[in-house]
Amino acid sequence: MFGSKIDLLKRDWLDVVFANKNKNYGAYVLRQRSDANTAKALLIASTIFILAFLSPKIKGFFEGPPPVEEVVKQVEVIVQPPPPVNPETPPPPPVEPPPPKQDQIKFPPPIVKPDELVKEEEPVQIEDLKKADPGQKTIAGDPDADIVIATAAGDGPKQAAVVEDTKVYDFVSLEKQPEFPGGMSKFYEYLRKAVRYPPMAQENNIQGKVFLSFVVEKNGALTDIKVDRKLGGGTDEEAVRVLKASPKWIPGIQNGKSVRVKFNIPISFTLNGQ
Repeated sequence: MFGSKIDLLKRDWLDVVFANKNKNYGAYVLRQRSDANTAKALLIASTIFILAFLSPKIKGFFEGPPPVEEVVKQVEVIVQPPPPVNPETPPPPPVEPPPPKQDQIKFPPPIVKPDELVKEEEPVQIEDLKKADPGQKTIAGDPDADIVIATAAGDGPKQAAVVEDTKVYDFVSLEKQPEFPGGMSKFYEYLRKAVRYPPMAQENNIQGKVFLSFVVEKNGALTDIKVDRKLGGGTDEEAVRVLKASPKWIPGIQNGKSVRVKFNIPISFTLNGQ
């Protein structure tokens, strides 16, 4: 037996080794299934290795080809040197500015010099400056010349934005208070003609005063009309109607400008004969 070729990998040896032993023990089962488990492990490992190796190609297949990088080609540019300057070439003649529209008289700014360097020249007279503008030298003007502005162009002075005054001023703190055209006597005369005594107030003998407040706008219109103290019987609504139908007032003045002013006034309701 010992001289024969022994193959320890055959399963027959398992029966010899585990003869008269408990074959339900785990080692017997593991040895009996070792070939199948080894083959299965090799298959799984090979599959994982192949997938890991081919995963970049699979990913590239679904995502498409990678973007082609643009190759920037650098070109060296050689700048030619400027041509040599000929010293014998004369400079260009100076450009004289166009003549002014009005004559100019030599009027240079004063410079402090010693007496021996001061040239005796006749000073410019005021009468001459009335006919010509002062300048660095005397230049004859051209009436047909265009006006030339030598200063740099700009936006000019910027005017601040005008902010409209929407404040409602008090009646007593104004330079000039708003008033009805012709004065308050004309306003009460308007009320006597415009007020219609409500029938409900007549039937219930309701008499008294309705106190109202309103705002005289900048254009003289009456707005924000409110009843501060009611009388009832339809007199409150009638007072509001009369004020809404009122002619425009003369607006109040503050700092020389028309402003909005709050005004308070009572309107009386009195039955004739009482």
